[in-house]
Amino acid sequence: MSAALTLLPALAFAMQAGAPAEEPAPPQEQTAPASDEDNGPPPVDNESIEGRRRPGYDAELPDQLRQTNHGAVRAPPPEAFPTDQIPIPDRWRLIESLGVVKERWFDPYHQNTLKGDRPLKPEKWPFITGDDWFFSASAVSDTVIEPRTFPIPVGVQTTQRPDSLDIFGKDASYVLSQTFIVGAALTKGSTAFKPPEIEYRVSLAFNMNYVNVPERRVLFVEPSKPSNRFDRFLGVQEAFIDYHIRNVSDRYDFDSIRVGIQPFQADFRGFLFNDQQLGIRLFGNRDGNRFQYNLAAFWRLEKDTNSGLNAVLQRPRDDFLFIANVYRQDFLIPALTSQVTVAYNMNREGDEFYIDDNGFPARPSLLGDLRPRNYDVVYVGYNADGRIGRINLTASAYGAFGQDRYSFFTSRSAEIRSFFAAAEASYDQDWIRVRLSGLWASGDHDPYDDRETGFDAVFENPVFAGADTSYWIRQSIPFAGGGRAVFLNGRNGVLNSLRSSKEQGQSNFNNPGTMLVGAGGDFDLTPTFRLSTNANHLWFENTSSLEALRNEGSIPRDIGWDLSAAAIWRPKATQNIVARLSAAALLPGKGFRDLFDNSNGNRNYYSVLANVILSY
Repeated sequence: MSAALTLLPALAFAMQAGAPAEEPAPPQEQTAPASDEDNGPPPVDNESIEGRRRPGYDAELPDQLRQTNHGAVRAPPPEAFPTDQIPIPDRWRLIESLGVVKERWFDPYHQNTLKGDRPLKPEKWPFITGDDWFFSASAVSDTVIEPRTFPIPVGVQTTQRPDSLDIFGKDASYVLSQTFIVGAALTKGSTAFKPPEIEYRVSLAFNMNYVNVPERRVLFVEPSKPSNRFDRFLGVQEAFIDYHIRNVSDRYDFDSIRVGIQPFQADFRGFLFNDQQLGIRLFGNRDGNRFQYNLAAFWRLEKDTNSGLNAVLQRPRDDFLFIANVYRQDFLIPALTSQVTVAYNMNREGDEFYIDDNGFPARPSLLGDLRPRNYDVVYVGYNADGRIGRINLTASAYGAFGQDRYSFFTSRSAEIRSFFAAAEASYDQDWIRVRLSGLWASGDHDPYDDRETGFDAVFENPVFAGADTSYWIRQSIPFAGGGRAVFLNGRNGVLNSLRSSKEQGQSNFNNPGTMLVGAGGDFDLTPTFRLSTNANHLWFENTSSLEALRNEGSIPRDIGWDLSAAAIWRPKATQNIVARLSAAALLPGKGFRDLFDNSNGNRNYYSVLANVILSY
């Protein structure tokens, strides 16, 4: 081995000196016998490629090319430019200066100053300073046409038809509703890559609604009033100031505070609280937005009876909600966001009687001893949202603990111990998503044992198991016989809470609870058209409270099947124009038929929802 190393310098020297070097013989190639299909490799092309030089071949170079530009001015040296600032064109309006886009105030699809795409010019708006103020306007038209059937009680003093003197009469009704929402926001800061420094936002909603039902004393408490109603109302849905306190990292992790009427959702699907209320909220994030937190306190506003909008001209309710929650991404397993929530609902409406705009008692509800009550409830919950492999998963679990000062069954104080769990899993395959849903809310097992175990939320608005496409979630069923002006479930809610209304009533933990198992599918037939289907089966968790209110020995738990389908069309493939047509049917089970009946003997109930939303 050492001899070979000593020969290498000698061989290199010989090659540099031009001495012939003895090259080793190339190895013998083994060739396979040629076949009819294999005629061997193609012949070698010895010609050089244009622009390339063969090693060891020197050709004459082409003549040098010279270019002259008479009258040209040499560029200034870098020292001629200022180092503290360099003037450049307005980057926000550069695209319009080039003629690529022409701004039109009514166009929401391209750059538009009214949509917050460009800053306001200080010379045109004297009340602002600086070139980082943005204005954003929004307008929404929400149109609803809703024919439906549900058990409608016959008035006690009178009826629309003399031949319908029974507990329940005709069941067909319809609703026409038109809502216009306009909003505006003034924001300081380049929010494309960092939180705004300060934001002012206001949003107003004007609703007109018309309802027609076949019986009297359903829409108004007075028997003399007709069985149809037209109403209108203007509500303030947002009016807040959002102030950016500080940034805490170079990734713009921050702390902010928001004061005023603002939207807030306590969990991923809106099971506990999903509303726009008056409050103060401290929120922010850490660790590159992987950790988020909220500390909020709300003083609940009174709602308009027929539209559900905020009635700011009335005194707020003596109902307070305090919420603290934290989010952590990739917690427990990667791709899953975990959330822990603690909420305290303090209700102090035990010294008042409140009548809604239609003349019906809202607080207290017409159940039991009819005595006003106070209660304190602490909710502790865990929520998860994300995926496990190919499975999308959303899950929630809550426990409610506290004290009801006056139980309407016993007129004594009662402990609150109730629980809730829900989960929805889905799987995506190309343009198809299939879903499985399950929900369990505990019911009250003994109305007279000084313990209330029926779960109820503060203000639910769940996006779950078909949401408002579902018959049971969309419609509210009057609970006649045990208490008039009381509903078995709430509109746009899944819980059987026996409240006077979701908007104006109090939480009620003397309820039969809810159980749901469902399956559904979303089919994106085209980029602009989706078909959704849902099939849910519902039960009461426990019917003891219903039996006590109805004075019945036994009521079956089966509510029935809720079947629904919805077609959603977005002609522009955006949310600016959305048309939806859905149909739902409730096939009552033994428990529902035991509680409700109708004069025609119809067993099934139907709901049709035609909805068009236009957004700017």
